[in-house]
Amino acid sequence: MATTLRRAATVLAVGAMASLMGCAAINAQNPGGALKPVNAHVVDEVSPVMLKGHDVVSYFTQNKHAMGSAQITSQYEGVTFRFANAEHKALFDKEPTKYIPQFGGYCANGIVYGIPWGGDADTWMIQNGKLYIFGGQGSKDGFEVDIPANMALAEKYWAEEVKGSNSFIQRSKRLVFKVPHYKSGDDIAKLVAAKKAKG
Repeated sequence: MATTLRRAATVLAVGAMASLMGCAAINAQNPGGALKPVNAHVVDEVSPVMLKGHDVVSYFTQNKHAMGSAQITSQYEGVTFRFANAEHKALFDKEPTKYIPQFGGYCANGIVYGIPWGGDADTWMIQNGKLYIFGGQGSKDGFEVDIPANMALAEKYWAEEVKGSNSFIQRSKRLVFKVPHYKSGDDIAKLVAAKKAKG
């Protein structure tokens, strides 16, 4: 118990120091607007850029991920969004909340465990008209083992812990103090394999 508390104190202290030092990655993920935290990065010296510049509208209009252009952008709640064409920019500008990925664009399966981490633009799904990003096919497969239950957990942890938090501190906290239903990567892989075996 004492070791766990020391680890937690160390992780939180490192997070606080990094925040104070102005780390570019931490600042990019924790902008001042309502979209804090977000899966955003410094791209071409511009920060924060959502999903490393992928066009969030293309998932809906073309059923695929596509890179946006540095010349076609919009700002929303302090975050830069890039688009593949002017039509996508116009659609976003008209109704931005329709296109913004859920859970800040972080891996939806990570949010099931209260961990805002990962999120690859090429691994995604649209469910009930909303865009969800995943940290790879394994994470997406794990989420799809039980979409209703995992969606409920992700919504709960996003609302109660992650939304509005500092991504680095929240991630550090939940990597040390795991949620009661935590599953390791191996545990998730076994669940996925069992589901596939059932057909």
